[in-house]
Parts: sequence; structure tokens; C-alpha cells
Amino acid sequence: MSDIIFDSIEEEEKLETNIPQVLSILPLRNTIIFPHQILPLQIGREKSLKLIEDAERENTEILVVAQKNAQVDEPSPDDLFRWGTIVQVMKVFKMPDGTQSVMVQGLRRAKILDYIEHDTYLKAAIQPVTDEDITGMDVDAMISNLRNLFQKTAELAPYLSPEHTMLVMNTDSPGRLSDVIGWNLNVSIDDKQKILEKVDVRKRLEFTTLLITKELQILELGSKIQDQVQGEISKTQREYYLREQLKAIQQELGEDQDERGIEIEELQKRLDAANLPEEAYKVTKKEIDRLKQIPPAAAEYTVSRTYVDWLLDLPWSKSTPDNLDILSAKHVLDEDHYGLEKVKKRILEYLAVRQLKSDMKGPILCFVGPPGVGKTSLGKSIARALGRKFYRMSLGGVRDEAEIRGHRRTYIGALPGRFIQGLKKTESNNPVIMLDEIDKVGQDFRGDPSSALLEVLDPEQNNSFSDHYLDVPFDLSKVLFIATANVADTIQHALHDRMEIIEIPGYTSEDKVKIAGQYIIPKQLENHGLTKENVELPDEAVRTVLSGYTREAGVRNLEREIANIFRGIAKEYVEGDKDQKKLRPADIKKYLGPEKYFFDVKDRVSRSGVSTGLAWTPSGGDILFVEATKMPGKGQLILTGQLGDVMKESARAALSYIRSKAENFKIKTEVFEKFDIHIHVPAGAIPKDGPSAGVAIYSALLSLLTEKLVANDVAMTGEVTLRGLVLPVGGIKEKVLAAKRAGISKVVLPKKNKNDIDDVPSEIRDAMEFIFINETDEVIKHVLLTKSVKKRVKKKE
Repeated sequence: MSDIIFDSIEEEEKLETNIPQVLSILPLRNTIIFPHQILPLQIGREKSLKLIEDAERENTEILVVAQKNAQVDEPSPDDLFRWGTIVQVMKVFKMPDGTQSVMVQGLRRAKILDYIEHDTYLKAAIQPVTDEDITGMDVDAMISNLRNLFQKTAELAPYLSPEHTMLVMNTDSPGRLSDVIGWNLNVSIDDKQKILEKVDVRKRLEFTTLLITKELQILELGSKIQDQVQGEISKTQREYYLREQLKAIQQELGEDQDERGIEIEELQKRLDAANLPEEAYKVTKKEIDRLKQIPPAAAEYTVSRTYVDWLLDLPWSKSTPDNLDILSAKHVLDEDHYGLEKVKKRILEYLAVRQLKSDMKGPILCFVGPPGVGKTSLGKSIARALGRKFYRMSLGGVRDEAEIRGHRRTYIGALPGRFIQGLKKTESNNPVIMLDEIDKVGQDFRGDPSSALLEVLDPEQNNSFSDHYLDVPFDLSKVLFIATANVADTIQHALHDRMEIIEIPGYTSEDKVKIAGQYIIPKQLENHGLTKENVELPDEAVRTVLSGYTREAGVRNLEREIANIFRGIAKEYVEGDKDQKKLRPADIKKYLGPEKYFFDVKDRVSRSGVSTGLAWTPSGGDILFVEATKMPGKGQLILTGQLGDVMKESARAALSYIRSKAENFKIKTEVFEKFDIHIHVPAGAIPKDGPSAGVAIYSALLSLLTEKLVANDVAMTGEVTLRGLVLPVGGIKEKVLAAKRAGISKVVLPKKNKNDIDDVPSEIRDAMEFIFINETDEVIKHVLLTKSVKKRVKKKE
């Protein structure tokens, strides 16, 4: 037997002085028995069953001791506490499954001095302890305080009944009072063991007071919380409580799936494999840790989970390898589009630089041109040539800044902006993103999307683009942005400055014929289930469609009219006419009806006061007629045809210049006083503005007042000043192409626009005559004809 080790000298004095007893040791799981406590025990272990059998037969007392770890099936002395309770076995009930239910009563505390070897179960030498009978005002005060605290606790604790309160109130012994409260309180096994080991009754009272005070505070706080939320329990919270109860039931049945733990673990695996930047990793990690604390049924859980999914789904480090083979890229671009040499040249230059500098930032390109010239489809072709993913974002009519930057997560149904959505969809951080119709972005009380685009389209800033929803910088510098617009003037100046503008002019008639043969006709044949064996549409027939049924810079209407022809042929084929159709120009009318457009320049310009001007429109160039007439009046200038302010000012400037030089032009001055002059520009339903019709207005007025005809094979453009100078204008290529479509062979241009002729296709330049002028007076000899003789004018060098 080993020596007795005491916690203190005071404890040593409390030990009974009688000779130590040797008792059998019954280990208990998660149970502490106090002196005077009667408690049933479920006995199932073989050694414990043998111990109870011997104790009942010999009518001896035993010592019950709690295990330090309830999971141990065969406890050794080291697995047991050093203090226990001597109990008397009162009754033994044998159960059908072989276990026993034993009713025991606690007698007194005891400390294990040493264990004695035994074949079947543990035995030990113990020293019983009897409580000292203490008195005093401090003891009475502690007893009274304990009773009051227990009474308050019993009112709040559902596990305490009035019988428990009555038992406490009728217990007078200080030591026994602590024991009674200890076995009734819902405290941990360790705390109950500490009460059992307190031999000093005063210290036991103090420790019990500490435990019951702590329990009372917890119960009061829980009651307060319950009162606050009692009236606010919603359907979601009810579902949460029911789910928790269901989980508890599943755990009891051994069916706990722990779906939440599996979900969190899966998110953590995705995070480890996502290769996120440091800042994004920290934010995602923090949000996943936060998810662990949120009940799955709470609304906030769904919001947080969606946010984590967005962070993990984005291609932070996923890129598609670029196809840097210039010849291969050129083949793809040529295969998809005819012409457009400027654009193709720019893309191939980009690939060449990428071969020399792999970390080059993507350019910000903007294709400006009329509808139907292939701007949008060109973006897809560029993505295919580069081997990148393609994402198209239509900005036409977008007025909400949140479309670009996203909504903050505080809003219900918040989502990232369309850039982040596009990156998630393409699963690549270097796609080709097309910003279609960037010139039609609007703004209202929800913000200005154009201003939000400034950061996206700035190569110096977009490497740390911050979406309001993500609130984490994302690198957009690898993205190749391509914007499209019909008009560059309506694009916000700062946004315009950030983009590289590439103008895509309209196609010539020959270009359209080639595009129809190489792209449109094969496509429409396939779309309508026809083959070349069914129908043949030669170039002559295509030219008829172009001249009589379309008037556009692009080929969209041409494709539509060809589709109309093929639909008619498909109908005839189904009805039984299976012969091959080789369409001639005269056959087109059968499928498309009467011609819609006519070249009536010669008929329109057949009297004085009429000239042919050239105009630029968002859909390409066009011709316009300026008509002037005079009638008796008071010298007023009348302007009609929905003219804008700038065009009206051009008319007034032209008339003022003519009046100032009336004598030189042999015009009688009384004409300006006794006649009203009316200028009209058909078609009256179409708004018109701009200074480029100045020369045409001047020619029409001069023709009217000098009664000389304007040559019917000449069109003109240019701004006039009050001093008779001709200033340069824009859209020269589109205007020249429009003149060619209208059958005009000569074009009068400002001399400062001479270099712009280089952009006109060579076949058009060679087929037309260009006259360059510096002053309006030069118009007389190049445009106006005499009354009797119509001379062909030579090209002015």
C-alpha cells in the first residue's frame, strides 16, 4: 500500500481516524453519486455485474468512482478519480438483456489510498470522510443565499421541479445542502467531482454558490433571449428548429449525414485547388469560416454561400493559350470576312508583338462603322483566330451603373456586373469581350455606365477592377476588349480617349458582289435546304438586287433580299418544280417585286436651282438634293426639310456671300429685296444637319439666281464660310461610295480632303473624277453650265 497524499493539512484533519477499509470499486460513466443520494444505476460490464453479485450476496458496501474518460471500457486505476462515494446496494433488478438495474444509496465520501490486486474487479484501500458540523453567522448566510439562488434557478430551469426545491429548503446540514444542490444542478461531471472532493464544508458551500450563480446567469440570459425572439419566430426559424430536432433524431438513430460539414469541406477543397490571389484567398477563407457559424436555414447563409460560389467559380488563374501563328490567324480572318484590311492588319500586329513580349496588355479597340458591315461578327472571328473564348455584351440602352460594377451584397438578389458574369461564363481570364453598341449607352438616376466603363477600358487601371459585389480586385488586363459603334461622336470624350478607334467604312458594289458569292449565298442555301444544283445566282443578278432593292453601306439588307429569293425558290421546289434555276437579272422582279430604288439624278437636276450634295449617315454615305426657288416677297429666306441649326447657318452664309458678290455674278440686287428665296432639302421626313452641304446649297442658290443649270453628273460636299472659303469635312470615303452607287462620275471635294481619297478603293478612284477646290468661286466653272452649251469640265489639278 502506498503512502496517503493529501491536498492540504486541513484535509488531513478531516479524514476519519478509524482503520482504513478495503472496498470493491465500481467505475461509473458520466455519473457522480453524492452521500445520501439514492440513484438507480444501469450495470452492463461483466466485471461490474460480478461485483454487484458479490456485494449483494455478502451484503457489503462498495465504492463508486467516476471515470475521467467515459469512453474507456476497461478502466485502470489511472482512469479513475481519487475520490468516490461509499454506497449501499439496496435492490438489484435483472433485465432480460443480461444487464442489471441497481438501486444504491450514498453513505459518505471516501478517498482511495491504494489499489489492491484482484482477479475480477478493482479493490482499493479507502479512507472514509464525515462532514464536520460547522456553525456561525457566515454559514447561516451562505445557506440562506444558496437556498434563494436555487429557488430562482428552479423557476427558470425546466429540469428542476417543486419537489427539488422542497428538498433543498428542508435540508439544514451545510455539507449535505451543498451535496443536494450539486447532484440536482445541470453542471459538468468535473464540477460535480470538485464538489465531492471538497472536504472543507465552508469551501464546499463557496464553490457550490459559484456554480449555482453561474447556472442562474446562463438561465436568465437564455430567458431574456427567449423573450426577445418569442414574437419574431418566422417560418424560416421554425424550419430551423425542426431541422435541428430532425438532426438530433437522426443522430440517435445513427443516420446523421452531417450535410453541412460535407458542404463546408467541399468548399475548402475548392478553395485549395482554385489558386486564388492572396487577397481573394483571404476573403474567401474568411467567408467559409463565417459559414460554419451561420445556421443553414438562415437567410444570410444562402447569401454568403452564393458569394463564396462566385469567388470560387471565377477564373482567377485560368487562361486559354493564344494562337500566335500569324499565318493561321490571317487564314481564319480571311475565311470569315472579306476586306476589312485595317482591322486584320491591327490584329496581326498584336499577335506579332505578343510573340516578342508575352506579358503585353490587351488593346482596347473600337470598330466604328455603319450597320451591316460585320463589326460584331468580326469580334467572333478575332476570338477564333486567337484561340480565345468570346463573350458579347450589348450596351445599347444600358442606363444602370450596376450593370457594369454589380450590386452590393446588401441588396436582395444582388449579382456581380456583366464583366464578372462574362468571365465566369467563359471560364477564362483572357477572353475576347465585345462591347456592342457602346455609342448607345444611356444614363439616368441610377448612374452613368459610361463613367463606370472608364476603369474597365483603361489598361493602367483594369488590372485591379473592383466589382461592387465581389469587393475584391480582379485583373482584366489580359482581356481583349473590342467595342463597336455606329457613330463615334456620341461616345463620352474620356471613354473615346481610352479606345483605339478603327473606322470600318461601307462596302463598294463590287465588294458586296464578292461577299455575296463567297459568304451570303452559300449560307442562305444551307439555311433554306437548297444546293447549287437547285439554284444559281450569278453576279449579274446580285448587281440587280444591289441597285434596285438595297441602298446601304453594309450587306444586311442584301442578305435579307437573297433570303427572300431562296424562300420563293424553295416554295416552287416543294410544289414540284425541281428544275435548276439559273436566275437572270430580269428574273429578280418575280421574287422581290418592283424595284424600290432608282437613279434619278439626271431627272432631278434638270432645271436651275437644284444641286446634288453628299451626306454622311450612321448607315453609310448617301446623296441628297438641294432645291432652291424664288417667288415675289420681301427678301426672306425660307428653309424646310427638317434642317438642323448648323445646316440653316450654312444656307444663310452661302446666301450672304452671294449677295456680297452679286455684281460679280451679274445678279440684280433688287432680287434680294423683292423676292423670297425658299430652300428645301428632300426627303422632308428625315432630319438633317451638319456643315458639309454648304457647297451644294451655294451651288443651288447660284444656279437659281444666275439661271444656269448644275451639271447632273456632279455631286459635291464641303463647308462654306462667309468669305467664300471651302473647308474640309468628314466621311469622304462613305460619300464617294454613295456617289458611285448613285451613278455619279464626278465629285467636288475640299482641297484639304485630297489625302482622304487614298482610303477609297482603287477601282472606285480609277472610275471617278475628283475636283478639289479651295474657294466657292471655283464652283462656277466646274459645276455650273451655260444656258445653251453643256461643257464637260476637266479635272482640276
